[in-house]
Amino acid sequence: MTFLHSFEPGGVERVALRLIRHWRAAGVDAPLFVGRPTGPMRAEFGDIGFETPPQPRRSQAGWETLWMILTLPAAIRRVRPDILFVAGSTYTIVAVMMRVLLGRRCPPIVVKISNDLARRDLHAVPRFFWRLWLRIQGRSARFWVAMDESMLIELPPLMARRSRVVHDPAIELERIAARPRVANGAPRRFVAVGRMVPQKHFALLLRAFAKAAQAGETLTILGDGVERPALEALARQLGIVDQVHFAGHVPDAAARLADFDVLLMSSRYEGIPAAILEALAAGLPVITTDCGRGVHGLLGDGRFGVIVPQDETALAAAIRAPAPVLDCTEVRAFLERFTIERSAQLYLNLFAEAAIEQRAAPQPAEWAAPLVR
Repeated sequence: MTFLHSFEPGGVERVALRLIRHWRAAGVDAPLFVGRPTGPMRAEFGDIGFETPPQPRRSQAGWETLWMILTLPAAIRRVRPDILFVAGSTYTIVAVMMRVLLGRRCPPIVVKISNDLARRDLHAVPRFFWRLWLRIQGRSARFWVAMDESMLIELPPLMARRSRVVHDPAIELERIAARPRVANGAPRRFVAVGRMVPQKHFALLLRAFAKAAQAGETLTILGDGVERPALEALARQLGIVDQVHFAGHVPDAAARLADFDVLLMSSRYEGIPAAILEALAAGLPVITTDCGRGVHGLLGDGRFGVIVPQDETALAAAIRAPAPVLDCTEVRAFLERFTIERSAQLYLNLFAEAAIEQRAAPQPAEWAAPLVR
C-alpha cells in the first residue's frame, strides 16, 4: 500500500503514481490511499483507482499530515497490506505514527529517502533536533531506500544498516535523447521545474538570472505554489518580467524540456531531483546550487552540469558562462539506472525481502523496538 496526501504536484507524488501504474500493469496488487482526492495531477493519473476516507466539512489541505495519521490506520487494518510503502521523506512522520498506533499489526515499512538528510542549510540548534528526529525515524522502517549511492554517506547508522539503493525511477528508457542540445547562437532558453515553495529558493534564481541574462534570453518556470505571487512581484521589481514566464503547473513537464537549452535549479536542499534526470534525458545540461550530495552524483562531478554555492553571484556567473556539452553515450549509460522499467522491479524485490523477513522474525527486532516506552 502506498499513501499520498493528495494529487497536488510534487516529484515524490508523481514518481509514486508512475510506480503504481507500472506495478498494476504488471499484475501487482498495489493499493493507493489518498487523503484528499483533489489536485492537478488527478486528471493526469485518472486511470489509477484509489481509496480515500470520508472528507471533513473543512478542507484538510492545511493539516493533511494529521489527517493522514488519523485516517490511514483504519485503511491498513481493512486492507492488511503486506508492505507499507512511504514514497518520500515528507511522509516519514506518518510512518512513525503508524508504528506507534498499530504496533505489531503495522506491516513492514519501506521508506524512500527523497531529500538531503544532512540539511546543511539548517543552523546549529534546528540541526540538532533534526538529527534527533532522524534517530527516531530510523527505528520505524524495515528498509530505507537511497535513490543513488551518493546518498549513503549521509545516512545515520541505524538507517545505514537497513539501507538499500534503488535508483529513482524518474524516466522511461524511450525518453533518453539520442543527441544533446547544441548551441546555435540564438538566445538561450532556460527552464526551471518545481513547486514554488521555500525549499526551491526561486527568489535566488530570479536574482541571479536578472544579473546574468543577456538580451533575448528567457527563463520559464514550470510549476506553481504559494510563493508564486511574491516571485512574480520580484520579477517585476528586478525588471525581468518580459524575460520570465511563469507557466504554472504543466502536466508531464518532462515532455516540455526538449523545447529549452539549459535547466536551472536553485534549491536549498534536495535528494535525487527528478528534474535533473529528466533534463539530462532530454539532452539538457544543468546548472544547480549545491543542495545535497545527490546532485553531485547525478551530475558526474561536473561532467553533466555545473554545481555552484548557494549564492546569487556564483549562480549568475554560471548562467552567463557557456554550458557544458553532454556526451550522450555517457549520459545514456548513466541514466539507464534511473528508468522505471528497472527500478519498479527492484522495489518489488525489496518488498518481497521485507515481507519474508517479517514472517521469519515475528518477534520485535532492532527495527521493531517500541518507539514509546
